Amino acid sequence: MDITDSFQGITEFVAVAETSGFTAAAKKLGVSTSHVSRQVAALEERLGTSLLARTTRKVRLTEAGQGYYRRCQEIVDGLLEANEGLQTEQIQLTGTLKVSAAGEFAVQYIAPKLLEFSLLHPELQIDLNFNSRVVDFIEEGIDFAIRYGRLNDSGLIARKLATRRLVAVASPAYIKARGRPDHPLDLKSHSCLIANNDRWLFQDQGKPLEVKVTGRLRCNEVRPLLQACQAGVGICYLPRSSLGSEFTKGQIVEVLEAYSHRDATSWIVYANRKFLPAKARKAIHFLLESFKDWEE
Repeated sequence: MDITDSFQGITEFVAVAETSGFTAAAKKLGVSTSHVSRQVAALEERLGTSLLARTTRKVRLTEAGQGYYRRCQEIVDGLLEANEGLQTEQIQLTGTLKVSAAGEFAVQYIAPKLLEFSLLHPELQIDLNFNSRVVDFIEEGIDFAIRYGRLNDSGLIARKLATRRLVAVASPAYIKARGRPDHPLDLKSHSCLIANNDRWLFQDQGKPLEVKVTGRLRCNEVRPLLQACQAGVGICYLPRSSLGSEFTKGQIVEVLEAYSHRDATSWIVYANRKFLPAKARKAIHFLLESFKDWEE
């Protein structure tokens, strides 16, 4: 077999394995689905074995395909890293950096830093999508995401970006009408304003204490929650940096200060690939450096 022929179809095969489909692989590579199908079929024919099990709804690796994929992935990723390392020494980053983010922290702090990063690389476009849903990094072409709090074990890589302190707050009017909670368990009899999670984590004598709360409003955006809190509707439990001027002006005040969780984390999350594209790798490094001394 000619050495040139040996490499034909490998890129397409790796893309299909990573996306679990020919159409998704074609989209990732920027080619037609028929091209991907032909290249993979030709690769299987040269090898004399089936690498993929195809059904009308799904594509999966065969046993032989699993072993071959692991070896080919190392080759493709190594080549990408070599190309990107050479290119980024010579030219500015190009293309589009796709980032998924959620929360007020991302609005106030991440977006300005990504803008700063884009100014250093004028040929690079930034696509910043604000949402808190679970994303498919491969299918949607997302380079990395900014997420907050406890993460599910999803096989993704998570890099710690910033440590944040949670603060429980209420308006003076609410406290006057409903009383001030003295212990996190008192929240069971209070109206709580819920963001993404109705299980609030506190610290009690150095040990974690989780309290399931209920309330009149649930919203995945911080600002409506703060408006409701200021109006006396209930108690919020949010990162200190998300509270804004209402907190500094005393329109909402802290409660349960001795029990607040002081080690909540914002993360950079990305797909488990050995080598990231240069644009993502450099952006992640830039953010990590920007926030290494950041305090809530």
